[in-house]
Amino acid sequence: MSETDADREADSGSGADADADDIRALENRRFEALVTGDLDGFAEIAHPELAYTHSSGTLDTLDSYLTKCASGFFVYHWIEHPIDRITVIGDTAIVIGEMRADLSVNGVHRKLENRSLAVWTRVDGKWKFLAYQATARN
Repeated sequence: MSETDADREADSGSGADADADDIRALENRRFEALVTGDLDGFAEIAHPELAYTHSSGTLDTLDSYLTKCASGFFVYHWIEHPIDRITVIGDTAIVIGEMRADLSVNGVHRKLENRSLAVWTRVDGKWKFLAYQATARN
């Protein structure tokens, strides 16, 4: 995992520095969970209504994504996720950044260079990973 100077700066606008720090830590945790295969850890921080849109355009739910990871369809070898900006407004956080990864998809080795947008929502006082959109960089 890597962290840039931009990672350390949150777009807090409304005194949300602590929330932005929490989101940054959760982003690190979710990517680490994917690389280590800690699917229970990933599920723990994900919202049950997760919408995970891959750079291919494929949309997964929490259940379908976890099934693909557990079956070995997705095997993440390493991931870097520099963060450009975290914006927290109320109980919603938006993370703009990148996702660079080395992985296998259905047994085929791939390298990803994506722009990304992640959405987190606070439910009963806990941040939950609600949505992800990856866009391939050309």
